[in-house]
Amino acid sequence: MVPEAAAGDYLSRFESMHQREFGFVLRDRRVIVDDLRVRVVGRLAEVRAGQVYDELESLQCRLLDTPSTHRAFVETVPVYFQGGSRPTAVLKLGHLEPGDVIPGPAIILDRNSTVLVEPGWTATVTSTQLVLDSTLAANEGTRLVSTEVDPIHLSVLANRFMSIAEQMGRTLEKTSVSTNIKERLDFSCALFDQHGNLVANAPHIPVHLGSMSHAVKFQLERFSDRLHEGDVILVNHPQAGGTHLPDITIISPVFRDGRVIFFVASRGHHADIGGISPGSMPPTSRELFQEGASSMGMKIVDAGEFQESDVRRMLLEEPAQHPGCSGTRNYRDVLSDLKAQIAANYRGIALLGQLCAEYSLEVVQEYMAHIQRTAEAAVRALLKETRAKQGASQLVGYDFMDDGSKINLRIDIDEDGSALFDFAGTSPEVYANTNAPPSVTHSAIIYCLRCMVQSDLPLNQGCLAPVKVVIPEFSLLSPSPTAAVVGGN
Repeated sequence: MVPEAAAGDYLSRFESMHQREFGFVLRDRRVIVDDLRVRVVGRLAEVRAGQVYDELESLQCRLLDTPSTHRAFVETVPVYFQGGSRPTAVLKLGHLEPGDVIPGPAIILDRNSTVLVEPGWTATVTSTQLVLDSTLAANEGTRLVSTEVDPIHLSVLANRFMSIAEQMGRTLEKTSVSTNIKERLDFSCALFDQHGNLVANAPHIPVHLGSMSHAVKFQLERFSDRLHEGDVILVNHPQAGGTHLPDITIISPVFRDGRVIFFVASRGHHADIGGISPGSMPPTSRELFQEGASSMGMKIVDAGEFQESDVRRMLLEEPAQHPGCSGTRNYRDVLSDLKAQIAANYRGIALLGQLCAEYSLEVVQEYMAHIQRTAEAAVRALLKETRAKQGASQLVGYDFMDDGSKINLRIDIDEDGSALFDFAGTSPEVYANTNAPPSVTHSAIIYCLRCMVQSDLPLNQGCLAPVKVVIPEFSLLSPSPTAAVVGGN
């Protein structure tokens, strides 16, 4: 809701709110007024503006160092705060006088409400108000959480990481315009550590989540020391960690003191990126160029500047150079959805910054590693249990595609819970579009392993730590760079 604006300029107020929340404004789009609300405020008593502040300046304050001796004291109860249980004084507001300052922790009871004064805060009683001051709390700094693994903090931070990914997804859903992303929800958002390992994700599209780490690591190696604060990378090529071309990944490095501390990424299936047919999902494609625009990695935002000319060249000009192909047939919507992905990443960066301010960077990074180690231990236990139940260290399976192509898999499980997933014997790539990039195979493996683990933990890179994957080159599961792949996932 847009509140009343000065001189009735609601559009400027709306654009300002949009910029603050999503990081950009679509100035070439019409704004629809969905509904109007009129709010009426009634006053029960006259309170002069600034009265409380004037009173505080002249008030003779008395700090209640020992609340138990005051006539407002009721009892002392244990209350659990950050860091453990603390004895907390309970007082009645009606027996407190203007000028009384109650240090936290404390509980103040009124006839119709209860006020909790947290540790590090104070509550000052005036003639009409109870004023809470967080000055002492601000001086306490970040939460005192050790970098040593603690089961409670592990669960709390794992859910905080997932919550950030979910909020990124909600931002993407709200700001996108295409049916694919806004209504069909064909998108995914995830967080990665400084090395590009998947840490946490929202429950979005499985084939996206297991493969995005490949895209992040590829760009980390590709750009190396050429990444700067404010950069955002676009990539969708199958050889660079992509799935099929309409799935465009937007990757944002998170910086602190000039170095990358995290990555956030979002992947969305775009309505049309060119190629031989509308929708960029041609059933008859034989070559990758027939499926639309592709990029091994480009900066869509360079040091905070949106590179629209490069985006236009990639989406419109380059695909149209191939015989029988066109550039994107809906450039405006694709461009808007790309900006929505950037906004989602922007949201993730802001929330990670808040998390680091709350717990410290060192703690957040250590718990990202703890979460991955926990997933690795769970998968190792699963593989050892599978070996014991089957009474064999080797599992073999195969299946056939409709065209007769064979997918062959042999799993060798060691005593320590490590495993080799060997796809030797899989058919060569086909001159059609059912080839699958290696990132898709890794997605299938990590998702299956996560589903088989009974523990409640986020899908992350630790699930693949005990696993080595071998895929024969130029096979159906590791095709050549020019092979069509639109139907492979």
